[in-house]
Amino acid sequence: MTPTRSLPNMLFRQPLGQVIACGDARAACWLGIMIVVCLSSMARAADGPARPNILFILADDLGYGDLGCYGQQRIRTPNIDRLAADGLRFTDCYAGCTVCAPSRCALMTGMHSGHGRVRGNKFTDLHADDATIAERLHAAGYATALVGKWGLGAADSAGAPNRKGFDEFFGFLDQRHAHNYYPDHLWRNAERYPLEGNVLIKENVAGQKAQYAPDLFTREALAFLDRRAGQSQPFFLYLAYTLPHANNERGAFDGNGMEVPDDAPYSSEPWPAPQKNHAAMITRLDADVGRVLDRLKELNLDDQTIVFFTSDNGPHKEGGGDPAFFGSSGRLRGWKRDLSEGGIRVPMIARWPQHIKPGSVSTLPWAFWDFPATAAELAGARPPQDDGLSVLPTLLSSPNVMTHRFLYWEFHERGFQQAVRMGDWKAIRTKPGHPLELYQLATDPGEATNLADRYPLVVAEIEEYLKTARVDSPHYPITPPR
Repeated sequence: MTPTRSLPNMLFRQPLGQVIACGDARAACWLGIMIVVCLSSMARAADGPARPNILFILADDLGYGDLGCYGQQRIRTPNIDRLAADGLRFTDCYAGCTVCAPSRCALMTGMHSGHGRVRGNKFTDLHADDATIAERLHAAGYATALVGKWGLGAADSAGAPNRKGFDEFFGFLDQRHAHNYYPDHLWRNAERYPLEGNVLIKENVAGQKAQYAPDLFTREALAFLDRRAGQSQPFFLYLAYTLPHANNERGAFDGNGMEVPDDAPYSSEPWPAPQKNHAAMITRLDADVGRVLDRLKELNLDDQTIVFFTSDNGPHKEGGGDPAFFGSSGRLRGWKRDLSEGGIRVPMIARWPQHIKPGSVSTLPWAFWDFPATAAELAGARPPQDDGLSVLPTLLSSPNVMTHRFLYWEFHERGFQQAVRMGDWKAIRTKPGHPLELYQLATDPGEATNLADRYPLVVAEIEEYLKTARVDSPHYPITPPR
């Protein structure tokens, strides 16, 4: 069974020139009729029961190669692997950036890192005019909740979750605070939520540990699903775990920032302690995802819910973590804080029973800023005016697929870096004024051979695009030299 494509979003896929090509009064009349029909269709969609619930699960610093369904051999991830077997696994999906804050900004606003407000990992509040997909879904009649890590606005700012479209929020506001798996408080909406038994001895280092934050996130997510059972109103749940991010401050304190209650089921492995803990964090995340998926079935919400699972960027090399130990980047080069493939290409799985073909694989290149357009089309909401394209046709195995000519990233930390994907070509500029590196991803996904000298016309085309790829912003006001 395939859901009816909403007419408003289908119209936005049609070039306007084709609508008014006849150039007479009849064209204008027909255009007016189409607009009226679209608005009527949109109004009906907002009230219709067929729109799916949307559950978006985001891991933190989980690498492209950290899951069994993406080739991992030593870390056990049976529940996420089952999610992939039951749905669609993407091979060429990209995070919004190579660190968490700009990546999450792209996910929420649909703006890539040349246009979004957040382009580095400095804590920056979204503004009132930074529209999020949660706001659009809320306006379309969805119940909305965020559980986990936000990182886009303080409690008293315009970027606070409850001011950016979320009815409910529980978790971390600040990405640095989110390093700590045993914090002395979290946030419930705009109020501090004390965690009894967790006592800090210094910033982000707990001396007494009683409540593990990811366990609380799973509890909150399950409670939210329980409240939605039997409700006709669709929901959007953004479940943003902090696993398997390192506690950098704990790592500086005792050398092991891979903070987890125990290292089961890897206790007997002859691995360094940080690697046992890292694997245990991923398997614990997998178990939490399994509990959430099982609850969807128990509540008869499974068939009505599209589930996305991904990670905010590539694997980290922090707090004692070593992405080479488990091959966390898979066959890709680099990791978190790189704009090479290992830093930005991420696992992405989508499952929607009876709509997405089980066991399917897609090589479509797309990125986090496409999620708002996709979610809006799923919900019959007003299409966002952003950098994104809906990937719903790919989810539904439809031939009507629109693709990006270019995908763009920039990163403001340790200097200024840029990257572009154009078809199977990938270009990287590591410093302002440096020449572009050029790689052919179809034959060289590990970006081992720089082909810039061999393909000057390709380089020239990407250089031309880079002239208009980004805009200055108050936080990033100086256009870097070419």
